[in-house]
Amino acid sequence: MGRMDGKVAFISGAGNGIGRATAIRFAEEGAKVVIAEIDPEAGASAERMVKDAAGNTGGDGLFIETDITDHDSTKAAIAATVEHFGKLTVLHNNAGGSTMDDGPVTEAPDEEFWRVIKLDLFGTFLGSKYGIPEIIKAGGGSVINMSSNLALMGQGGRDCYTAAKGAIAAMTRSMAVEYAGDKVRVNAIAPSVTQTDRVKKFLEADPTIIQQGTRHLLGLGEPIHIANMALYLASDEAALTTGQIFPVDSGITIS
Repeated sequence: MGRMDGKVAFISGAGNGIGRATAIRFAEEGAKVVIAEIDPEAGASAERMVKDAAGNTGGDGLFIETDITDHDSTKAAIAATVEHFGKLTVLHNNAGGSTMDDGPVTEAPDEEFWRVIKLDLFGTFLGSKYGIPEIIKAGGGSVINMSSNLALMGQGGRDCYTAAKGAIAAMTRSMAVEYAGDKVRVNAIAPSVTQTDRVKKFLEADPTIIQQGTRHLLGLGEPIHIANMALYLASDEAALTTGQIFPVDSGITIS
């Protein structure tokens, strides 16, 4: 018996990085997983990886090209998930990320602010808008949002990103209260620097990020560390866990 037997998961931004690692981990534990990804090449590649990871567990993978910032695209992707797999029980609003264009509020360009608000925050909003009703129809399940350690601690130079991730943390709590009666649990993960391919480019370009590594008590994280937390939150093991923001941050928020 896998920890995700009988569950159907929709993961946005699952073509690479944390989302892909989570999709693979879910499939290994028996879940049917939709890779909701805007990049067709990355999505198709992730689908193959997920199917391979599923093996004989009963898990499966399906790539659906999705723009999580667009109403029609997100609504259609959720509908296609239910049509293909019969239901939706886990929603992982994973798509997002910062860029090197971010900065202090007095310097950051408006374009970067609206980019991260649209992708990280509005994408989470839309995924939840269309995903939660299907989870309710299935009898309940889990919503997993992606916040950040920067929503829990002060750090300069990322004011666009912190605005979005702080809002996601707040929205996680309010949605947990709103949908508890429908047996929908809503939690968020707050990673620190996680060594995805995209972040590795940041580490090469920005020495200040490398310096922060010394504050990570157990070293910098890998995507699998975040995926394992998502697995817990998606599974029945977290049946009484809702409205929480879980740092997976190598201790940086307390160091």
